[in-house]
Amino acid sequence: MYKEDPEFESYFVVEGCVYMGKRHIWVLGIGCLIFIFTTVANAQGDGQKKNRWYYERRGDIVWEVPKAGKKIALTFDDGPHPVYTRRILKTLKRHHVKATFFVVGKNVIREPQLTRRIRKEGHELANHTYSHPGVRRLSLQKLKEEIEKTQAVVFKNTGTKTHLMRSPGGYYNDKIIKVAKKTKHQMILWSWDQDTQDYRKRSVIRIVRQVISGASNGDIVLFHDSEPRAAVALNYIIPILKKKGYRFVSVSELLPFSKHKK
Repeated sequence: MYKEDPEFESYFVVEGCVYMGKRHIWVLGIGCLIFIFTTVANAQGDGQKKNRWYYERRGDIVWEVPKAGKKIALTFDDGPHPVYTRRILKTLKRHHVKATFFVVGKNVIREPQLTRRIRKEGHELANHTYSHPGVRRLSLQKLKEEIEKTQAVVFKNTGTKTHLMRSPGGYYNDKIIKVAKKTKHQMILWSWDQDTQDYRKRSVIRIVRQVISGASNGDIVLFHDSEPRAAVALNYIIPILKKKGYRFVSVSELLPFSKHKK
């Protein structure tokens, strides 16, 4: 079982205190306000004063691509997993949907055939570091090595180079952006209200409700293929959103619609 980076909490305020998406903010009580200001300050990291809007305006990080129209990208972190990735692939194939898998290098080494299967079935492979470390404390060189090692093992096993990356826990700062540029990767996160939090053992019903109710043009949805609930939830999510007119694409298929495309 793969655990999400603890720094993840800097970005997504605890459930029951506040829900913050692209369209709504609900705050309950002064204690929550204090908590929000604290987490936002902590989220900058390393004394940075730069937030999402700074990096988004520059095109350094993509959270979503609203101009893509009724397209949604499903993404999966932390795999490939010997059991759950297979279930997800089976579900995606059943519904004729392509997705993006942010793989961990050491898991690619453990599951080379499964990695090749992901690519063979038409899905996109992206970079989620080699060992899923706490990136905030890594030096620039060490982080660069994490990305390059994963790119190397993916290429060795599939003949495909990764061009997209996502840091563990979604953490970001200038150091991480420098590494992305040095290794020729585009940094990709996810829509703020489309983190399924499946790693928290949330029920399938809650995951389905969240994704369906929050669906918006150009969303990037975060799942983990190290968790059992994703495949089950997708069997409900995909048909419902298709009926609403959405089409599922890879992250790279969204990027041409980004106003900051490079």
